[in-house]
Amino acid sequence: MNILIIGGTRFLGRHLVDAALAGGHNLTLFNRGKTDASLYPQLETITGDRETDLEKLAGRRWDVVIDTCGYFPRVVNISAQALKDSARLYVFISSISVYSDFSRIGINENDPVGTLADENIEDITAGSYGPLKALCEKAVELAFPSRALIVRPGLIVGPYDPTDRFTYWPYRVAAGGDVLAPESPNVPVQIIDVRDLAGFVIKLVEKGITGTYNATGPAIELSFGEMLEICKWVCGSNAEFKWAPVDFLSANQVAPWSDMPVWVPNTPEDAGFSQVDISKAKTAGLSFRPLSETTRDTLTWASTRPVDYKWRAGLDTEREAQLLQLLNRPASLP
Repeated sequence: MNILIIGGTRFLGRHLVDAALAGGHNLTLFNRGKTDASLYPQLETITGDRETDLEKLAGRRWDVVIDTCGYFPRVVNISAQALKDSARLYVFISSISVYSDFSRIGINENDPVGTLADENIEDITAGSYGPLKALCEKAVELAFPSRALIVRPGLIVGPYDPTDRFTYWPYRVAAGGDVLAPESPNVPVQIIDVRDLAGFVIKLVEKGITGTYNATGPAIELSFGEMLEICKWVCGSNAEFKWAPVDFLSANQVAPWSDMPVWVPNTPEDAGFSQVDISKAKTAGLSFRPLSETTRDTLTWASTRPVDYKWRAGLDTEREAQLLQLLNRPASLP
């Protein structure tokens, strides 16, 4: 098949390229050339911005368009409308964050999505990210009726992740010693290896499948404690996990998701965030490699980065040490 990928050189995009090439497909990349522009010299790459340069794609045809980097409905609408007569299928990478209510365990693809009072805003916040993604989905479905594939991943992890949201843990656990961990080892976790996600998307594309799919993992229930123990086993570490109560973390301004990556507090209002129903995707062929493999490969990749690399998530050594000291302080001390 001939596939046009909008993006294609950053994290999920590069893994989609690798999966498509492994499947023997012909690829064209369309991006701004700002991230790893020389990554795939053997591929046709059209440099441009979808807001201003879509005329560079005029007169071309592809079997499939994969949009990896759409965040604002106005912008996604530009590319979807421009390409509606140039491709058979439009794939949009969305997010499970589209759902409006995470209090329910087992959210599936038919659950309501979030809305915005002002659908024209283009400011990404914790409250707007999901609804904006939902509006992007709508724009694609309007341009490609019955010809759209919407994939809603959860937290994507693995090699080349620019966010460090999972990478922090194997790297920190490998260093050993006391490791500050959030809430409880029983807190549920859902993550998906970027390579499993990319392979699933290409598999659906090859079958010409349309519709909407939640795509996170793993195949069976996973807890935060189990995730960290796998990191410890892979690293051969002597790490000891010190579980900090939610009240302690809140009182010390330790933020979920950023300071404590992967972690979403297991509260009634967020009980379903890490327990999303992925049965539809599994039936369609979503499969998962062992978390130990993801951990090992992520750690191997992370070790190639510069010594002075600035982490984008997690606690620095000094801050963690301060928090561990506070956590271990006897209750009778001020």
